[in-house]
Amino acid sequence: MTDLARGMAVGVEEEFHVVDLGTRRLVPRAGLLLQQLPPDRFTQELHRSVVEANTRPCTSLEDLSRQLTGLRADAVAAADGLGLGIVAAGTVPLVDPETMKISPDPRYEQMLADYQALAREQLICGTQVHAEVRDRDLAVAVTHRLAPWLPPLLALSCSSPYWMGADTGYASFRSMVWQRWPTAGPAARFESAEEYDAMVDELIRSGVISDPGMLYFDVRPSAHVPTVELRVCDACPRVDDIVLIAGLFRALVSRELDALAAGGPRSAAEESVRTELVRAASWRAARSGLDGELVDPVEGVPRPARTVVGRMVEGLRPQLEESGDWALVSSLASRALADGGSAARQREAFRRGGRLTDVVDLLLAETRSPAGTRSLTDTRYGERRLAAAGR
Repeated sequence: MTDLARGMAVGVEEEFHVVDLGTRRLVPRAGLLLQQLPPDRFTQELHRSVVEANTRPCTSLEDLSRQLTGLRADAVAAADGLGLGIVAAGTVPLVDPETMKISPDPRYEQMLADYQALAREQLICGTQVHAEVRDRDLAVAVTHRLAPWLPPLLALSCSSPYWMGADTGYASFRSMVWQRWPTAGPAARFESAEEYDAMVDELIRSGVISDPGMLYFDVRPSAHVPTVELRVCDACPRVDDIVLIAGLFRALVSRELDALAAGGPRSAAEESVRTELVRAASWRAARSGLDGELVDPVEGVPRPARTVVGRMVEGLRPQLEESGDWALVSSLASRALADGGSAARQREAFRRGGRLTDVVDLLLAETRSPAGTRSLTDTRYGERRLAAAGR
């Protein structure tokens, strides 16, 4: 591992839906909740039904897990006192669109004026992971090289099968809603930060976006901190799934930084990434999550999701061992593959009782549960399960 990758900090921005505990419906009461929470850790989002929590940069995944768990506990405690609940998921099933309102902010109000239905229907939540890359030219180069590996990360996060009271048939319908924005999707290749920034300036000059924060690529150099930012994932009900995704993302960034330092081609694939294929692979991940097939990032053919994820984790073992993350990440990955993902758990909750309120109750319970509720000590078992999945 090069000095560029060693000791890389990671941080997470996590979005939560605000629901009424009586009706289990989404409600525009985030402002009341934010009054009870520290403003340096929590902030408003586009809709008044969403709050965002922000961790500090962490060099250990254990520290990241503790921070995520602590922030959730703070939000849950504040919400309980108001008869509210918080849900970490791409979507919630029960929504009355007529009651939804944009947060009181000039930028958000301009977005509503410009984008209309896209802004009004942005009733979705995501998880953003930041990995520290202080050289902006390297951040731009890494962004493009990461693209084929993002669909498996999306599949691990899929938590939005329901939209406006109906099963969409997708594991991540949030992805379908998100893709409507004019700057969403995989990023093209840029030769330098200067070329990338010139593209941003051209988009702003076109009037289609108003600031660099409105570049909604699946992964991008952050507009405000020295990081590469993963943006493709749904919000995750379980903290452990966020820790897993953060660990894998950091390892992917480390691997590509090492490849750049060595002057070699992008690991396990051609140097030039076809954005059309990445977009297709992302759709496949959003459609099926962990239940069906994903596009293999190396060979470009369909394979069972468990095989693709298992091989990805095994392929990152050198980076994960170097950072001390292998035991934890391999155990969390084997658990995620065994459990089948949030979308499947939500559908099973509905199947048992036939009530969407049961789905919301499941999401509320998982969001408030602490990380690591099952022991991670049997890492050899996790490694065996992972190796079996990768075959």
